[in-house]
Amino acid sequence: MTISHVYDTYAKTSKGRIMHFDVVLDEKDPDKALHYARQWLNSIGQEEATVSQENCCFCHSTEAPPELRKQIDEQGYAIYKLEGCPK
Repeated sequence: MTISHVYDTYAKTSKGRIMHFDVVLDEKDPDKALHYARQWLNSIGQEEATVSQENCCFCHSTEAPPELRKQIDEQGYAIYKLEGCPK
């Protein structure tokens, strides 16, 4: 059982929309969580979205569900979309 760390994250798009998502990774590292949040935003065409360390905070540690575990194993992190994120 691998324990993963969840970072509760909010980003603001260039149009003012708020996107709420969790960054999940195996290391408890706030700098990596922020890096991965920005990497994911870039991958979905939100290069101009703003996210800061204050809006990417450690929330809790848990065992990642299978779909998130697969993402972590493949790319080093997973994104769990909550509010305002593209499908």
